[in-house]
Amino acid sequence: MKLKNEHEIRDPIHVFIHMNSDERRILDSPPIQRLRHIHQLALTSYVYPGASHTRFEHSIGTMEVATRIYDIVTDDSHNKYSDLTIDKSFDRQYWRRVIRLAALLHDIGHSPFSHAPEGLFPTGWNHERMTREIITSGYLDSLCRDLKIQADDVALLAVGPEKSDKKVVKNLEAILSEIIIGDSFGADRIDYLLRDSYHSGVAYGKFDHYRLIETLRILPKYYEDSEEPALGIEVGGLQSAEALLLARYFMFSQLYFHPIRRIYDIHLLDFLRVFLKGGKFPTEVDEYLKFTDNEIMTGIYAAYRDPKNPAHVYAKRIVERKHFKVLYSRNPIDIAKTTEAGKAIFEAACDKFGEDKIRYDPYVQKGSDVTFPVLEKDGRIVSSRMKSEVLNTLPVVKIDTVYVEPGLEETAKRWLKKEREGIIASKEMKK
Repeated sequence: MKLKNEHEIRDPIHVFIHMNSDERRILDSPPIQRLRHIHQLALTSYVYPGASHTRFEHSIGTMEVATRIYDIVTDDSHNKYSDLTIDKSFDRQYWRRVIRLAALLHDIGHSPFSHAPEGLFPTGWNHERMTREIITSGYLDSLCRDLKIQADDVALLAVGPEKSDKKVVKNLEAILSEIIIGDSFGADRIDYLLRDSYHSGVAYGKFDHYRLIETLRILPKYYEDSEEPALGIEVGGLQSAEALLLARYFMFSQLYFHPIRRIYDIHLLDFLRVFLKGGKFPTEVDEYLKFTDNEIMTGIYAAYRDPKNPAHVYAKRIVERKHFKVLYSRNPIDIAKTTEAGKAIFEAACDKFGEDKIRYDPYVQKGSDVTFPVLEKDGRIVSSRMKSEVLNTLPVVKIDTVYVEPGLEETAKRWLKKEREGIIASKEMKK
């Protein structure tokens, strides 16, 4: 009896995702299966109960989207500029296998609870470096060799040229990596917006990704007097591109930067700094892969049940939902006086109530470059910045939030109402 070589996976975003038996071997490997136990959005389900999806399903979805984009932009009938990146020696089937695996493995180095504890890697490490290490060492490297694929090629596309070990990167490799992790049209971004929106129950992340993918092209940056290629779009897909970037803006402002979602990240960090040996994740691959959300939640509940545990107070805030409350949020009136208004209020609140009673969360949205080539109907290529007023006015989401311990909330708010103007004025004078 001949074994089945093609496999289908049901998915709420992409309906069916297909993979062959070789890819299934990668999918079934322990490093990938670990992602079943890492939540995509950390403790966001404490605020949006449906947001309990994992990095595992997102990784499969990213593979599906990356494949669709690859098939479009490497099709010569669609792309008259493909000669800028694709020469006669280009092995389409080899690189198609590579990009699918790279997309599947692009998040394999994430720590428990995904981005929330990113700052707990040792100096010089982050989840991208860990992703590269996992792909190129041990079990996955052996599987790649069995499939006649270079693990270094997979790692390059998964983490990007700047974070790979490869010294010289061809235009083609840079474009293929952009297909997965690019700021404008990366498959990673397309899938996480659609998936996070679906599971959290908000509509902000939806856009016409079908139209977007169909109109993606490899285009030169002629508007910069350069033939350097980039992932761009035909003008007929520009509205879909605008919708994607608007979706990202709204998802950041309404979901990812939700103040209660963010304070749970902070409480999780407080716990992990006590729970982890030396307050950091290990960098030895086998040891690192032992950590999932399950081990951390077990530790949280153990600390919660033991009042003598040094992490007890942090665990209690999570288990009993006794999170810190918002004392101050970024305000344009205050920012007009000093850009460090939040920091000034944080420092004054620490002096007044004690550092253990106050938390501070300043953050600026990253990866906001929206410049890409647009192919006009007359064949000319222009910058997206020249073509789209929407993209030129798209704001960057910023937060500047000060939190206070629940029992002090009303007292602290009365104090801030009385002292705010003086605190801000004092900061402005020091500048």
